[in-house]
Amino acid sequence: MKKSYWLILALVFLVGLDWYIRAPDSRSRELSNAIAAQGSQELKDYPYRFKVLKVVGETAFVSTPRNFDVPAFKVINVLFPEIDTRNPNNPAFIAAQEKLGRIQTEARLIVQAQPGVKDVQWALDRDWLAAHHIELPPK
Repeated sequence: MKKSYWLILALVFLVGLDWYIRAPDSRSRELSNAIAAQGSQELKDYPYRFKVLKVVGETAFVSTPRNFDVPAFKVINVLFPEIDTRNPNNPAFIAAQEKLGRIQTEARLIVQAQPGVKDVQWALDRDWLAAHHIELPPK
């Protein structure tokens, strides 16, 4: 009985520590809220939520589901499963890539327009990718 108590206590501590380490600070939450509040309807309806992961100095690190290591077709396949992403010439696929670019640019501009932010860097959303079973590139 005592052994299981300590095991549960240790597990609760580790979960709490993990949350504390990953929890965005108040400035990151404020900037993420700006994306949600100021975004166009297209951004608000988009199936991926861009968020500010951290702020270092005057640089905001904004989440993104893709970069050069994670091709757009993998992300679009999850976001829009009805689109045939195997054909790079598929007009729906091309439109989805363009939409992702527009939405991502809009999120960046909103964050960059906030007081105290001079630069935006993209940070791969490794948690989102893992949750959607997309292979993660090495760190």
